[in-house]
Amino acid sequence: MSDSIEDTELKRFYQSLIQDLKSTQVSEEEGGILEQIFTQTAVDLLADAGETENVRVAHDEGYLGTKNQHKINAYAEPDNYETIDLFITIYKGKDEPTRLAKEEIDTAAKRITNFFRKAKCKDYVNEIEESSQIFDFAHMLSTCGDLTENMVRVNAIILTDGLYPGAIPENQNIAGYPVFFRVIDLAYLYNITEKSHILIEIDFKKDGFEIPCIISPSENDQYQSYLAIISGSALATIYERYGSRLLEQNVRSFLQFTGKINKGMRKTINEEPHMFLAFNNGIAVTAEEIEIAKSEDGKGYLISKVKDFQIVNGGQTTASIYHTLKKDKADISGVFVQVKLTVVKNRNDFSKIVSRISEYANTQNKVSVSDLSSNIPYHIELEKLSRTIFTPHVTGQINQTRWFYERARGQYKNARIKEGFTKAKQKAFDLKNPKKQMFNKEDLAKYVNAYREICDGNKLRIGPHLVVQGNQKNYAQFLNNNLIDKPDNIYFEDIVSKAILFRTAEKLYGVKPNAIGDLRYITVPYAISLLGYLTEYKLDLYKIWTNQSISEGLQSTLRDLMRLVENFIKNSAPGALFGEWGKKQDCWFTMKEEFKNTPIPISPEDLVNPETRPRRRISDTEVENSNFKEIEATIKNISTQKWKVICQYCKENDEIPDYFTNAVHNLRRKLKEGIRPTSKEILLVDELLNKIIYKTSIFDEE
Repeated sequence: MSDSIEDTELKRFYQSLIQDLKSTQVSEEEGGILEQIFTQTAVDLLADAGETENVRVAHDEGYLGTKNQHKINAYAEPDNYETIDLFITIYKGKDEPTRLAKEEIDTAAKRITNFFRKAKCKDYVNEIEESSQIFDFAHMLSTCGDLTENMVRVNAIILTDGLYPGAIPENQNIAGYPVFFRVIDLAYLYNITEKSHILIEIDFKKDGFEIPCIISPSENDQYQSYLAIISGSALATIYERYGSRLLEQNVRSFLQFTGKINKGMRKTINEEPHMFLAFNNGIAVTAEEIEIAKSEDGKGYLISKVKDFQIVNGGQTTASIYHTLKKDKADISGVFVQVKLTVVKNRNDFSKIVSRISEYANTQNKVSVSDLSSNIPYHIELEKLSRTIFTPHVTGQINQTRWFYERARGQYKNARIKEGFTKAKQKAFDLKNPKKQMFNKEDLAKYVNAYREICDGNKLRIGPHLVVQGNQKNYAQFLNNNLIDKPDNIYFEDIVSKAILFRTAEKLYGVKPNAIGDLRYITVPYAISLLGYLTEYKLDLYKIWTNQSISEGLQSTLRDLMRLVENFIKNSAPGALFGEWGKKQDCWFTMKEEFKNTPIPISPEDLVNPETRPRRRISDTEVENSNFKEIEATIKNISTQKWKVICQYCKENDEIPDYFTNAVHNLRRKLKEGIRPTSKEILLVDELLNKIIYKTSIFDEE
């Protein structure tokens, strides 16, 4: 790293990122281009932070070096045809982070906007093969009437593993659509791994808006409330700029800005704008910090700036004002909305309090905020099982391994760091927990939803069409319709079997030039659903778990089914919009009808034998004991010298409560004297390690 870049934590993050990219490239077996692997990693981080969703990595480029040059690495499919996210990647892959020049950013901006201009306004779609990764998207941009009518903004997002502290390209207007540029560099990616999301800061004073408010007289150390009046013009301005990013991220996946205008609100805005304040319930907003100032007459207060502006209730109100302004050319100068704004004082409890406010503000919704978090009992229990259950002995494999369920982002890295302060220990961890056997909540939903449909009368609650719709939507429907009350070891083993089935199908589908086609993201989930349907869901999942693979005969059947599905999608999709067709439940209903009497060549050995002895269920006590032993072993494995460093770090860091510092001190003393620490001390110290594992270089290799 150059002398001008002295941030040790950023350097560590970069080295870890590059290592992960190369590891992923190796583990994918069929290989992969590092630029696209980085693209996938970056958009996954942005999706976790709630800054985008349903991203599809798809590369296309042409005419590089000319004035007509274009390039795209990924795009986010619009849910309501309101926002398009376009991604272009500048990947360096050097040993140390590289600083980017403004010319590189400007070139990337030109390339991505040229792609949009060609696809939206010209006949570029006619130059692309229908089987191309980008065809569906280009076709939609050029022909979709709903998109043309409803699109509000285009986000042109430049991804890079380098550092860019310079000026962002100025916003553009292409074919009547505002294009907003963002640069997501290494520092930005590092920040969202630390903070979960980047704060939205709104400077109302700079934008020319006055937000009068009154301050709640209630005094406490948790929050401060304000009641304010915001103009429709101010709301419309920030909505155009940020869209769904304004909506608190925990509820975003089910409280979407739908793009639809509430008829009552529309009528009021057009006919009686002065009555909007009286008729509307207002919006609820949370913030980390605000700036207030005295009004000019000195009789009241104005909110001038808000840090981390998040709408927790009132998304439809905000969207309706904006769309009525744009579609009806309405005069919204007389429209005002009441705002309840809550500033959370305690930063340590910020996320927890905001989530609770969100939950209580949206109690009418089927999925609660807690359901969408990683802290519901289902996920916690699944995590415990994944740390308890080892795979059976498999021929050709020396040691037993685990399938590591990452309930929250970063758990795998956390565990690897805690167990591996030396290269030898890291290698031991990797042997026990191969990265290729790590899966997260979105993966889980994909594997489970693809395997078996769930119908409620004529309504398809769960099916392969949801998997095609993207991770966020599929996960939300998984929570709504496919959770069980209490996972056990059999349930976990079956999930792993479904993961093996899904991942094997992806490998069998292949990559160019030997791939079945270019619709893997559609064909794989549909083929697995069809396999389940045609076998009446009698596939022997325990056999797959026992062998940690599927039989050659089942592989052959799966390959044939994928060819069948691929051809069906291409021949049945209206207007050659394969992706849009695959997202509809009618696609699955039509496919089932088409193939319901199709004989499927499958060996009886791959199906459940009803005479097989029932599988043993592990008790809750066994799971808890096994998990505790794992934590205890990890903590005892840390050297006395390392505990001394950790203890010193706790004493010098004011953010760490005394009870953590005392627990570390007592544990270090007991380990040194050969005394067994109490269960409470072990669990408390483990909680501390999980909090500080990435915060300091004390966990660097010994």
